[in-house]
Amino acid sequence: MGGDFGPRCIIPSVARCLEQDSRLNVVLVGSPEPMTSLCASHQLPADRVSFIHTSEIIHADDAPASVLRGKRDSSMRVAIELVRDGRADGCLSAGNTGALMVLAKALLGTVEGIQRPAIMAALPVAGKFCHVLDLGANVDCTARQLFEFAVMGSEAVAELTGIEQPRVGLLNIGSEINKGSLRVREVSELLRDSPSLNYIGHVEGNELFQDRADVVVCDGFVGNVMLKASEGLVDYMQGEMRRAFADNLLLRLLSPVLRRSLRPMAERLNPHQYNGVSLLGLQGVVVKSHGNAGQPAFEAAIRQAVRACQSDMPQRIAARLARCRGDLL
Repeated sequence: MGGDFGPRCIIPSVARCLEQDSRLNVVLVGSPEPMTSLCASHQLPADRVSFIHTSEIIHADDAPASVLRGKRDSSMRVAIELVRDGRADGCLSAGNTGALMVLAKALLGTVEGIQRPAIMAALPVAGKFCHVLDLGANVDCTARQLFEFAVMGSEAVAELTGIEQPRVGLLNIGSEINKGSLRVREVSELLRDSPSLNYIGHVEGNELFQDRADVVVCDGFVGNVMLKASEGLVDYMQGEMRRAFADNLLLRLLSPVLRRSLRPMAERLNPHQYNGVSLLGLQGVVVKSHGNAGQPAFEAAIRQAVRACQSDMPQRIAARLARCRGDLL
């Protein structure tokens, strides 16, 4: 029931993904209407889709703490409970990020040794990806928590990409070892002392898109600002290109050829095709979709959730963290 478009976007996205993946089964959790009528119009396969009707909705402006105490029959809470009880392999939501994080942590718990879950997403760089965490779940982080983010990110990227030793960088205002806040210098020392991690040092903001690292660690405040600024820059550049085509007669004449040539680049830079960020560190799979996701973007989030369910990530993170802690002893 969350996101800007709710079931109007989610139901057709589910229908499309069910057509594409014969192994996928979906439990739709939400209000009876408009969910039931939309499902009927999209003719979802009855043997692969089930429904759980709920009476409450978590809104974008609901305080996470109040959601934890109340709204026990909300679609978000019931969906996470399905994962907790083993009735679903993972949960995907486009709703209130803070509420999703608080509920997931309270209902599922964290992997042993992890203090806080983190949100990780992939940025397209040089034909590859740079995975950044945290992207908004934790505004204030201790050095120890940032170290845990590095461990989780390294293990997740190794599983998702097949890279045996992902390069881990720490986002900072300079590459020199003495640059940055006391907290950044402290976590940098922890990372350097852990041979289980392929730590490459500090990464500056301009290096995010230069294939310097496979995993970049930062606190949620910095990460969320960086992500929104990057997405805004892509939208701005696309708008500038459209205006350039409209204002120049020669470019308008050449536009069919130019658009065809530029289409692969535009698709690589389209943030919607990378929709779906994992909440790492939980004892279960929870994936967050952009609230403004349209149908293609939500389809991408469903595919991301499927990959996360197949990865057995909580157990892998626990094992990697145990090895890294052994390095520090």
